[in-house]
Amino acid sequence: MLLKKAQPLTIECVVRGYLAGSGWKEYKARQTVCGIKLPAGLQESSELLEPIFTPATKAESGHDENISFEQAAAMVGRDIAEQARDASLKIYNQARDYARKRGIIIADTKFEFGLQNGNLILIDEVLTPDSSRFWPADQYQPGRSQPSYDKQFVRDYLETLDWNKTPPGPMLPPEVVAKTQAKYLEAYERLSGKKL
Repeated sequence: MLLKKAQPLTIECVVRGYLAGSGWKEYKARQTVCGIKLPAGLQESSELLEPIFTPATKAESGHDENISFEQAAAMVGRDIAEQARDASLKIYNQARDYARKRGIIIADTKFEFGLQNGNLILIDEVLTPDSSRFWPADQYQPGRSQPSYDKQFVRDYLETLDWNKTPPGPMLPPEVVAKTQAKYLEAYERLSGKKL
């Protein structure tokens, strides 16, 4: 493995093609996502006309916080923010088209970039079930939460517990671990066309 030391950007680069998660919550409250005004009448899981770049802070503890592009530019510099936005949208669009042909919707995803010798580089996982929402295309129906191949299954289980969301986290039952593993493997096989 070849490693390169980089200075991570202080923002997460999120691209949304569908309205879900914190984006859906903000839309319901203000009809915006990260300050981007969206059309009226969208439902949970609605496909957006065009994917949008919706940056977030990188929280040391707790949850990341959605911010506007202008806030991201103030944090990392406009030129770097524009490069990160453009690269994020390009990667998402190519991956979305690839996955859709294989029966998976990539609803949204996050990228992490850093600087190495002044150049922007991708520095972390890309398009995994931990960094993206993967939905089975044949079960997609706007207006509700979607079945998924990603970590949402674990999140949904955790929401059923009386847990204050501070470490240490609860142990996951073997059946939740097994179902999550099966979902990840199915996504891998559909996307790669290979058995693991």
